[in-house]
Amino acid sequence: MEQFTVPQFLDVEDKIFGPITTRQFVILLATGLFLFIAYKLADFALFITLFVFIGGFAVILAFVKINGQTFHYFLLNIIQTMRRPSRRLWQKRYTDQELKAMAAGPKKEMLEAPSPIPNLSNSRIRALSLVVNTGGYFKYEE
Repeated sequence: MEQFTVPQFLDVEDKIFGPITTRQFVILLATGLFLFIAYKLADFALFITLFVFIGGFAVILAFVKINGQTFHYFLLNIIQTMRRPSRRLWQKRYTDQELKAMAAGPKKEMLEAPSPIPNLSNSRIRALSLVVNTGGYFKYEE
C-alpha cells in the first residue's frame, strides 16, 4: 500500500517578501500604481485626499483579518448577506374579502380521538426489541 503525504497548513499563504504574501503584494502594487497616476494627473490636495482614502483602504484590504478570514472575504460576506438575508419572515396579510370567505367557508369536522394504546407487558417489549436488534431474524410468536 502506497503512503501519501498529507498537506499541512492549507490556509497559510505563500510569503514572497518577508511577512508579505503574494496577495498583499499585488494589492499594494496596484494601489501604488494607481496613486502614482493620481499624483501625476491631479493637484496635490486631491492627491493627498486620494492617498489617505485609497491607501488606507488598500492597507486594510491587504493586512486586516476578521475572524481568521481576509478582509475582502468579509466584505463579500456582508454584501451577500445584505442582498439575500438568511432569515425569511412571512407575514401574510388577508384582505377583508378573503377573511369573510374564510369565515363563511365550510366548517371542519372534529376528528375522533385515537384508540388508546394497549399496555405492553415487559416480556412483549423485550421480544420486540430482540426482533429490532437482530434485524428481523428473530421471529416473535404470540
